[in-house]
Amino acid sequence: MFSFRKMHGLGNDFVVLDGRAAPLGLTSAQIVALADRRRGIGCDQLIILEPPPPGADIFMRIHNPDGSEAGACGNATRCIASLVAAETGKARVVVRTIAGDLPSEAMPGGMWRVDMGSARLGWQDVPLAREVDTLHLPLALGGVADPAACSMGNPHATFFVPDLDALPINQIGPRLEHDPIFPDRANIGFVQVISQDHLRLVVWERGAGLTLACGSGACATIVNAHRRGLTGRAARISMPGGDLFMEWRADGHVMMTGPFATAFIGQVDPRALAG
Repeated sequence: MFSFRKMHGLGNDFVVLDGRAAPLGLTSAQIVALADRRRGIGCDQLIILEPPPPGADIFMRIHNPDGSEAGACGNATRCIASLVAAETGKARVVVRTIAGDLPSEAMPGGMWRVDMGSARLGWQDVPLAREVDTLHLPLALGGVADPAACSMGNPHATFFVPDLDALPINQIGPRLEHDPIFPDRANIGFVQVISQDHLRLVVWERGAGLTLACGSGACATIVNAHRRGLTGRAARISMPGGDLFMEWRADGHVMMTGPFATAFIGQVDPRALAG
């Protein structure tokens, strides 16, 4: 029987399991079962905490609902940083993932600011299947075209559209995620520019589908919007679950500020869900 904590950042929700004392040994099937919203607990990502490696306060392993592993999750980082801060009293926490370190800092009003690292803009970095300009991908489907791409630890493609509400995202999202130009699949962002400092974003997440918020997707949005000359280096990004405040600094690092919350805690036996 495992204790768990259900947390979310702007409705992007997580099942958090603590594997610091001993490895949990979850199978891919058990991860999928825990993430199932009808037969398990339900989440956009399952987070496993592991012992802190040198130079970090915690290691955060991120699993998508399909059992695949993700490299970064900004909303989860704020949640996990808050947990470590509550345990240690620290106002600054370094969360390590398979994609690198995410330094995090407590801010006024119950917010956390995360340094999501440098945006990677090369076609090999995203990665893409062939050499193309990451500012203008030759990709179009269902009324959207000409996305920009970058990596924020996860691959992202950003489409800029005149009207988010008119898009059949449930139909085109999975097809774009699996387009052959993305050998590792991709998170697909759909962005409507409201003003120079305000954007609307909806993300079809790789391995998760539509979510209420996507932290790394918001990072890709400010990067790609600025590269296209649509915004300055800072903007409020509104998603179905709420707002994140983003800045792409001149040194290349992307700063994300937003809230976190705990929904409930409980216990679960993964063996009862899947073998």
